[in-house]
Amino acid sequence: MSEIHPFVQTINKYYRGCSTANVELMKETFTDDVVHYFTHHAPIRGAQNLAEYWAKMQPRIQAVWTCDHALVDGRQCVIEWTMSWVAPSKAKEMIRGAEWYVFRDARISEIRAYYINRHLPYDRRNFELDGFPYEDRGYTTLETP
Repeated sequence: MSEIHPFVQTINKYYRGCSTANVELMKETFTDDVVHYFTHHAPIRGAQNLAEYWAKMQPRIQAVWTCDHALVDGRQCVIEWTMSWVAPSKAKEMIRGAEWYVFRDARISEIRAYYINRHLPYDRRNFELDGFPYEDRGYTTLETP
């Protein structure tokens, strides 16, 4: 059995914090200037803001997150995850997705979450990260020649 990489241990700790609405536990995993990008709403910036966001969401959705698979390269980690939760219909459901993490000083400095929630209204913009600086980071855009 291989040892779990410290970045994956940090992500698991972050997920424990999210799953239990533990603000302090989540904040221990973040840099102060952490940014979380989503496909369905504006990014959340700052450790306190991000931890409070998940603490407010937890009672509404009763989610439990798990990291299913991870790859680490340099200061980045990419994972596949599963979230079990209580959907608006009050039925227990699962959503699967992927997240790209960037680490600084052994803490999470950026999260890019890729998933689709079938309960959200369909919007073509839900297929890319809201507010992510694609062009500034050299990603292909419609303006790319």
